[in-house]
Amino acid sequence: MDPTLLARIQFAANISFHILFPTVTIALGWVLLFFKLRFNRTGDAAWMDAYRFWVKVFALSFALGVVSGITMSFQFGTNWPGFMQHVGNIAGPLLAYEILTAFFMEATFLGIMLFGFRRVPGWLHTLATFLVAFGTTISAFWIIVLNSWMHTPQGFELRDGVAHATDWLAIILNPSMPYRLTHMLIASALTVGFLVAGLSAWRWLKGDRAPGVRVALRTGIVLSAILAPVQAFVGDLHGLNTLEHQPAKIAAMEGNWTTGGRVPLLLFAVPDEAARENRFEIGIPLGASLILRHHPDGVVPGLDQFEGRHPPVKPVFYAFRVMVGTGLLMIAISAAAAFFLWRRGTLPVLLLRALAGMSFAGWVATLAGWYVTEIGRQPWLVTGVLTTAQAAGPVPAGQIGLTLALYLSLYAVLLAAYIAALFRLARKGRAHPDAHPGRPDAALAARTA
Repeated sequence: MDPTLLARIQFAANISFHILFPTVTIALGWVLLFFKLRFNRTGDAAWMDAYRFWVKVFALSFALGVVSGITMSFQFGTNWPGFMQHVGNIAGPLLAYEILTAFFMEATFLGIMLFGFRRVPGWLHTLATFLVAFGTTISAFWIIVLNSWMHTPQGFELRDGVAHATDWLAIILNPSMPYRLTHMLIASALTVGFLVAGLSAWRWLKGDRAPGVRVALRTGIVLSAILAPVQAFVGDLHGLNTLEHQPAKIAAMEGNWTTGGRVPLLLFAVPDEAARENRFEIGIPLGASLILRHHPDGVVPGLDQFEGRHPPVKPVFYAFRVMVGTGLLMIAISAAAAFFLWRRGTLPVLLLRALAGMSFAGWVATLAGWYVTEIGRQPWLVTGVLTTAQAAGPVPAGQIGLTLALYLSLYAVLLAAYIAALFRLARKGRAHPDAHPGRPDAALAARTA
């Protein structure tokens, strides 16, 4: 196989595994802070029970995120030396800012957050939880800034093919950054909302009716029900921004081969790049024109404008529909669960099973959206500045293929172990022995608040 394609697959495998864990930790830190603040305010041991369980999930996710992130950094030097050669003056500082302003803070206060329940004053433990949550968000900010700049580069000039910064504010506040950052932060919150609700529903179905399970289940449902429709709105804004700055990606997402108006919204099709047409189309008439241009006659860019310069259509087309389909399912299930909690105060077994089955729905939607974003940028690594082929290194295909196979094998084992560990924690999870179910516990509050 082509070494560049193998290197792309290897990097995609690495980042697909890595992104799962920051997607959990970014929002879970804030959920833990919510649990701790509720405990401090009410003294109800149920909130501390929830905190103690989910802080273990946070620690496990953080550890795997760090390990997989280190592996990614090596690939810049081995498989993609052209990336730093051409845009390292911008990418290097942004990555350094992430380490200096976020990672050190997370790593420093994580120990207090995990082991400081009775070893430090309550206010310091709460502060440590806040700083870890804040650090994960700042880390996400700098990574999204760099990724957004690669899609919509601003604030630089090229000298002999090398990018030099001329306006750091323009680099940071590049045109797509606000949309990508908001979309990613909400994606993380939805991932955590469904993970918390799903794992808590599974515990409930297994007979664990501890107060900590109940408050976690309610928190996950409410968080998901509020943010799922908000994400749909933000996603629409992000799509309009992409239409303005990366029309070839929109054409691939819509499977639209010919520029024109009155374009249907395709629910399903089989894109045929050789024939430059779709087979077995099922669509909503005028849908794409209405969504993208807000008018039935609105002109939607077609792939005919970018012949030879557009991304591969099939993966972008299908990944977009997986993302949207998963998002609609998240809206429906979270809304139904919130309705039953509001009207009846309890959930039917069928809905509990649905929530348990959707525990990792956030991962599915996030990965699908990430594939749309990154594959949709091809053939560019930095849009208009650096192609993927220009950044690739001279590593032979055989070596890349061998390390790719090793990566995939290791990641499969680690992912299976991670999921198994979550359910093992859930099986063993019970209320703290000092907690009195359903009411505040002054003794526990005095020791840990």
